[in-house]
Amino acid sequence: MLQFLKYVFATLVGIFIFIFLSFVILAGIGSAFSSDEKVVVEDKSILKLDLNKPIQEVGVENPLSDLGGPFTGNENVTGLKDIVEALKSAQHDSKIKGIYLKTEGPQAGWATLEEIRNQLLEFKKSKKFVVTYGESYSEKGYYLASVADKIYLNPAGGIEWNGMSAEYSFFKGTFDKLEIKPEVFRVGEFKSAIEMFSRQDMSEASKKQSSELIGAIYGNFLTNISNSRNIPTDALKRFADSLTIDNPQAALSNKLVTNLGYWDEFEGSIKKSLSIKEDDNISYVGVDKYLQSDVTPEEGDFNNRIGVLVAEGEINSGKGSDESIGSDDFVKELKKVRDNDKIKAIVIRINSPGGSALASDVMWREIQLTAKKKPVIASMSDVAASGGYYMAMGCDTIVAQPNTITGSIGIFGLIFNVKDFMNNKLGVTFDAVKTSPHADWPTTTRDMTDFEKSMIQKSVNEGYDSFTKKAAAGRKMPVEKLRSLAQGRVWSGVEAKANGLVDVLGGVDDAIKIAAKAAKLKEGDYRVRYYPEKKRPIEDLIERFIGGSEEKAMNKNLGELSSYVKMYKKLMNMGGMQTRMPFELVIR
Repeated sequence: MLQFLKYVFATLVGIFIFIFLSFVILAGIGSAFSSDEKVVVEDKSILKLDLNKPIQEVGVENPLSDLGGPFTGNENVTGLKDIVEALKSAQHDSKIKGIYLKTEGPQAGWATLEEIRNQLLEFKKSKKFVVTYGESYSEKGYYLASVADKIYLNPAGGIEWNGMSAEYSFFKGTFDKLEIKPEVFRVGEFKSAIEMFSRQDMSEASKKQSSELIGAIYGNFLTNISNSRNIPTDALKRFADSLTIDNPQAALSNKLVTNLGYWDEFEGSIKKSLSIKEDDNISYVGVDKYLQSDVTPEEGDFNNRIGVLVAEGEINSGKGSDESIGSDDFVKELKKVRDNDKIKAIVIRINSPGGSALASDVMWREIQLTAKKKPVIASMSDVAASGGYYMAMGCDTIVAQPNTITGSIGIFGLIFNVKDFMNNKLGVTFDAVKTSPHADWPTTTRDMTDFEKSMIQKSVNEGYDSFTKKAAAGRKMPVEKLRSLAQGRVWSGVEAKANGLVDVLGGVDDAIKIAAKAAKLKEGDYRVRYYPEKKRPIEDLIERFIGGSEEKAMNKNLGELSSYVKMYKKLMNMGGMQTRMPFELVIR
């Protein structure tokens, strides 16, 4: 009887789980399809720009994100494209009276923030208000908040105002303890990606380029804030050097914020601007909902299009994902765009630190073939370095933001020798038979000979020679000059423009205008289309249900340690020839 009850209980549990999962899937499908319904925007509405989320080039909407649970994948990712489109429409929408900017700690790179900031400044030309409230502001958050007419800070909050820093992790000690020997082959004084394996601190060359890079970005940061807040850059720098902004009152006294107040006081000021009663609710509309409303209708000839092909993430051969660029997928999509006669010019929007040298070269070749048929313009986002620059150099014109991270023209090879680790730590030994002395080369389970190492270095040298010659041809400069700018060195957009690695400073809209002009299209005579096209809701939902839970579970269970697991996975993918950024750069 007891055994029977166990089976009954197990069956009931199984049925319950089935019903629950069915509900989750159906709720997600319903949510996905209901997103096509038009949203009605009320009079005196406020566009709510919540930037405290991950921001990518194109948004990723997860219909299950609000339901929670282990199968719902990642949270929604806000698209830069959607943010800019919403701001452009709101600027001319009589129902939108202003913007509430929520930007305490945006999860985006500096060039992405620059695009949003510039569009906010453009929005302000409509004479509508931009206001922001924060319990605290990071420096990235304040960079956007600084354009607002009113900047509210919670009286118990604070502003991070202490300058910028870049910190790198070094794993030589770890590998020494594990008895793993990284065999590194490189070309370029500044190609310092390998320093994380061979050193315990930064080389002088790495310090030089890092200092100059963050100095250029910091200079742009201070100049733009100075212009918005009418505070001299020297004063702003002095505030950081002396940690002057150590409490909300200091932020108010030094004019970094306009008001100290709580949320109800902030909303009261909005109601006053809207001339509505204190008891009335403010009509906020988010970006996603706003874009589902009857916003400004699309203009331009349907048969004249500018195609924006987004390439975001690390570069690898084969298929890509939401977070990586697969050369097979990229080539397939580029061919499709190239062969579409309605698309008159192409903008390749690049946000990548690089990756596989082979995959980068495969994509460069396809870009070259496309450039023979129609104009191709490169638009650099937060980072377009190494393999990312490899893609850009095949384009007719390169456009970058002042704080884009680019360059890093160089190649390195990496092989991990795990013989001692396997022998001494795990007790695993290896033996083999072979027909030729080097039949097992390259290998991770024995020491390579000097001759074998020289052959790998020869391949790296040849790769660097090919990379720099192609870059020189694309930039129309002598290869000797190009190599003086290469050596794996990373540049800001401003520096890259000055030395000829970039043609124009600007954002994706500037690149689109350049592409239209090259295709002899006048403003208003064309439409813009982003590629790859978004998956249908049901396709995206199934993919997330099947494949999204692993990363979410890792993030939830490991917390801050999950970043180190991701780093480990990256290290394991760095075998072979790499055109990759010289370091994992996070500017704080």
